[in-house]
Amino acid sequence: MRPALLLAGFLCVTAPALGQEAAVSPLRLNQMGLLADAAKLAILPNAATKPLDWTLRDAGGQGVASGKTIVTGNDAASGQHLHRIDLSGVTARGEGFTLVAGGAVSRPFGIGTGPYGRLKRDALAYFYHNRAGTPIEARFVGEAWARPAGHVKEIAPCYGGKDEGGNDWTACGHSLDVTGGWYDAGDHGKYVVNGGISLWTLLNLYERQSVRGRAPAFPDGAAAMPEAGNGVNDLLDEARWQMEFMLSMQVPDGTRMPLPLGPQDGSKRLTFTPDIDVSGMAHHKVADERWTGLPLPPHLDKERRFLYPPSTAATLNLAATAAQAARIWKPIDPAFAERCLVAAVRAWKAAVRVPDALAISNFDGSGGYGDKDVADEFFWANAELLITTRHTLFTQAVTGSAFFGRDTIAEPSWAQTAPLGALSLALHPAVLAEADGSRIRAAIIKTADAYAKEAGDSGYAQPMGPGAYGWGSNSALMNRAVILAYAHDLTGQAAYRDRVVDVADYLLGRNPLDQSYISGYGARAMLHPHHRFWANVLDPKLPPPPPGVVSGGPNGGNSLGEQARKRIGPCAPQTCWKDDIDLFTVNEVTINWNAPLAWLAAWLDEGR
Repeated sequence: MRPALLLAGFLCVTAPALGQEAAVSPLRLNQMGLLADAAKLAILPNAATKPLDWTLRDAGGQGVASGKTIVTGNDAASGQHLHRIDLSGVTARGEGFTLVAGGAVSRPFGIGTGPYGRLKRDALAYFYHNRAGTPIEARFVGEAWARPAGHVKEIAPCYGGKDEGGNDWTACGHSLDVTGGWYDAGDHGKYVVNGGISLWTLLNLYERQSVRGRAPAFPDGAAAMPEAGNGVNDLLDEARWQMEFMLSMQVPDGTRMPLPLGPQDGSKRLTFTPDIDVSGMAHHKVADERWTGLPLPPHLDKERRFLYPPSTAATLNLAATAAQAARIWKPIDPAFAERCLVAAVRAWKAAVRVPDALAISNFDGSGGYGDKDVADEFFWANAELLITTRHTLFTQAVTGSAFFGRDTIAEPSWAQTAPLGALSLALHPAVLAEADGSRIRAAIIKTADAYAKEAGDSGYAQPMGPGAYGWGSNSALMNRAVILAYAHDLTGQAAYRDRVVDVADYLLGRNPLDQSYISGYGARAMLHPHHRFWANVLDPKLPPPPPGVVSGGPNGGNSLGEQARKRIGPCAPQTCWKDDIDLFTVNEVTINWNAPLAWLAAWLDEGR
């Protein structure tokens, strides 16, 4: 792990040595310190029902601020009785502050500019670490994390044979060269659907900064990657690695095959419609035939790999991201932009022709990413194509969608992509009539207001109610924070930015477990993610996670699973977590979780 670093006058405390764990602090706050120019909160779990005195001391032990705690009381999400300490009025900067309240003393912490300049780089580096088809070089990541290429020259055939439900799939007649892309999560699967939202998030970070005149987070040479120095923004270099893979997953023209269309009966048995023209669709995924165990570096994965059947959701993910890429690369690489646009339109036409090829979860060896409703993917793809082409066909499709008529949006996820279209449209108001653009902006602001209210009602000031802490809860919080960041962009109101900071504080330790969910950041940083290569706890020859990897986080829902339930024990929603490599329902790491981490770290690093 990295030693303590002094960055821009801000104390950065890194994780203790591998295998060690710092004691739980009685006061909960961001373990990397507090931002000087934002709301500054600390949380004290304490049974007292009346306010308690608090004092903030500088590194020399002198008091610089004092006050009374705010009793927020019993908190359903954490299962704790809480007091809130508001340090927002403190103007002092520096390192070595300690907070004393109710007889408890915090760890030393800093008040300054935050770790976000470093965190954005580490969060983006996650994607290089998880590239398929290329060696991960020590000169970019260090000796500990270097590894040979996995799945080199990956030419995969279509799956054929019986699935877990006994259904007989007819293999299509083609194989595709699908070398490259990002490994999805702890496994070695590569999924168009989850790759889609991850790619969109990185491209949206670039596009938002460009449209709003912000300095780019990753100018050429800012990131450690082979493409640095090629004259292209490093964020785009990383995104192109995935976009090229997505393009390679498109089905060749003239391909026909039987597919199960529409909702099935809920059993593993499927009803096939024969002879479907799947030309231009996208294969849902390329993945192993059978699940592999942990640990397993990707170059040692010997399972057979297959292209799994095309789906409408994957096809629309390709259409949306390729349309987004087409407009971004047009001034940079016109030939690549044109290739993306041709693929996007071709995919969109295929999805219109086959609108109900729903993903099937009957295959061993990979995640299903099943989705029974693709209306949201249609809205997203239509929005991206409208922005890129300005064609009236897409204007009608966007404004005629049920998602356009809603006065709020949901937090984005791989299964709910309509918000991605809304956020893109908010960046490009000129593609819609003024009244229609205002409706999109109003929906974003109203959603942000609802999230801000949830944060106000939450003991740990998080924009999410106790019932929403399911699988990947940290991702849900980060994607809500993206909407709050958009609301700040649209209105300039500081309160929205403060709620984004609340989410960052939570991820970095201001939570009931006093746990930093980001590897390499904080006194109690996550060490043992569910990952086949970052598996030092299982094989000392393998590395721990590099800095900047975010855990999925607490899972208080039905998807926690029996193994996790036994190892964790009884838990309130925000405490249903354990730093355990086996527990993928709480401690998996994925591309679609690290993408919003990079987005938010870059946004916070911009300053205001």
